[in-house]
Amino acid sequence: MAFFIGRDKEARRAYGFDEVAIVPGNVTIDPDDTDISVDLCGFKLQVPMIASAMDGVVDPKMAVELGKLGALGVLNLDGIYTRYENPYEQIEKIVAAPDEKATEVIQQIYREPVKEELIYKRIKEIKKENVLCAVSTVPQNAPRYIKIAKEAGADIFVIQATVVTVKHYSSKYGCVDLEKICKESGLPIIIGNCVTYKVALELMEVGASAILVGVGPGAACTTRQVVGIGVPQITATVDCAKARDFYFKKTGKYIPVITDGGMITSGDICKSFVAGADLVMFGSGFAKAKEAPGKGYHWGMAMPHFYLPRGARIYVGTTGTLKEILFGPSRTDDGTQNLVGALRTCMGNVGARNIKELQLAQLIIAPEIKTEGKRYQKEQKVGMGK
Repeated sequence: MAFFIGRDKEARRAYGFDEVAIVPGNVTIDPDDTDISVDLCGFKLQVPMIASAMDGVVDPKMAVELGKLGALGVLNLDGIYTRYENPYEQIEKIVAAPDEKATEVIQQIYREPVKEELIYKRIKEIKKENVLCAVSTVPQNAPRYIKIAKEAGADIFVIQATVVTVKHYSSKYGCVDLEKICKESGLPIIIGNCVTYKVALELMEVGASAILVGVGPGAACTTRQVVGIGVPQITATVDCAKARDFYFKKTGKYIPVITDGGMITSGDICKSFVAGADLVMFGSGFAKAKEAPGKGYHWGMAMPHFYLPRGARIYVGTTGTLKEILFGPSRTDDGTQNLVGALRTCMGNVGARNIKELQLAQLIIAPEIKTEGKRYQKEQKVGMGK
């Protein structure tokens, strides 16, 4: 439903994580009897969670650890690890930079060109540990990098930018043919990001193996403030999931929808699935792991842009091991550890045996769901009042 916000100007109401709640089911299930495994690009993931292709979150070692735990980490082929033989010296500079100089320092570090031999080397470092390897690049680099990635043994290739559409026009350069890449690359291609039904459907029609949903919700992203674009994640996920369902009815091909960004707690992750997601991708939650390369710091993918940075370096801290964050036992009370346990508990409470059944649970509009009855927590800054 749209509302007039001025003369002849309509605006549709959209919803984010804090504005909705999940309704408990009529039947409950033992969380231990739930199945959270999902299929992605022909591979089975035991944990439906993906670490974002951000340099403070995923390096080859982190990708390996995530793989061993049943999740997936995506390595950024446009990042520090493919620009420097010893990337950790550069990370030290980013971590040490004062807040007022962080953007400038990061911009300078990312001026070093990507070295194609390092793309090959980093992928090999992941694959030698016998885990799934996913790598990411921006559209303009995809035709060149995908050949190297395939030769090195990568399993999944991600083409990602703030906004990706099938139809792109420029008077200055040739446009990337996404359909050709999907058909000829020989690798499954995840494409994003998008937030609308139409674009999601068009990306599926050109051959995307999965799509990423989300423009600007990430903890370290400033796109929504810098250029004013974005759609809250619940509405964006619902719309793109409807495109997936239509495409499946039309073709018999099921294209997973991945909600990317904006999730701070395990509750947000659960809401993403009820909104229709098949998997979730996030950075800040994994950046808190002891194994994360950023040492508690996390910076946006568009922050190094020389012309218009759209990200910030933020400090999320180091709260526990990767295993604790995914499987517990949780030492925090705010929904940032034991994410798998929280997801299973949610599924038990709504009576969902698997992710597909969780997508059928009911959401309600509840803008006061996080504040109702929480006065003491808020006053004392504990629990939900932090």
